[in-house]
Amino acid sequence: MSDDILSLKPPPADLRAAYGSDPNQFIDLRFPARHDRKNSAGPHPLVINIHGGFWRAAYGLEHAGHLCAALRATGMVTANVEYRRVGNPGGGWPGTFDDLRSAYRFLLQNAAKHHFDANKIVVMGHSAGGQLALCLAAHEPSLTRVVPLAGVVDLRQAYELHLSQDAVVEFLHGTPKETPDHYREADPMQLSIRQARQRLIHGSIDDTVPPEFSRDYVAAKQKLQDKNKMREDVRLVSVAGAGHYDLIDPRTAAWKEVTRTVADLLN
Repeated sequence: MSDDILSLKPPPADLRAAYGSDPNQFIDLRFPARHDRKNSAGPHPLVINIHGGFWRAAYGLEHAGHLCAALRATGMVTANVEYRRVGNPGGGWPGTFDDLRSAYRFLLQNAAKHHFDANKIVVMGHSAGGQLALCLAAHEPSLTRVVPLAGVVDLRQAYELHLSQDAVVEFLHGTPKETPDHYREADPMQLSIRQARQRLIHGSIDDTVPPEFSRDYVAAKQKLQDKNKMREDVRLVSVAGAGHYDLIDPRTAAWKEVTRTVADLLN
């Protein structure tokens, strides 16, 4: 499947909720079809989606509305999160990540209002959103399920490969030598995520974020467990023949692996 999912108009969200005062600090919420937020239906599981786009303002959340609508059809509430990005005032590290933490806490505070189960939450992120999802799980102990899709989960490797014309340098305001603290704070490779089940999904023919990113991440975490007994529940789901955007396109065979993984984590 081509990347036309990026330009197709998605089904509308049911509610747009602001979690901050900046125009980019909002969440598009979708509720199961027969779900009336004014009565006691639910609570439903919640999937929080963090879109990709190499952390740049040129790429917003609209295209992720398709996957959120598909998950809604399976009986889940979905929260598609927008956030400040490189090119927006306050975007980049740490402002981008501060937005994700604020959005997460906003959702927890409004769980009863929107009839979702605060104990059944999955955070999912595509591409650069995969880095943000893992980073969020590392800093929010109540998060116990995270699914990076074709994630940029190794920021030093992203720098070494100059992914998307040095997008990580823009995001972290410098190279590893120039801003080492930012790389240490933001790089999932350097973070401990002991409380969350991590299920990394990556297509075998991804030519945007090479599949080695997820494979090497899982191998490194497992090696660390063997050495230090720092146990992290981390697994790789490799999808044969899938490209970068197949994982976020509900029309593809690869999407079935995503929904199966999310359902398994919730069950």
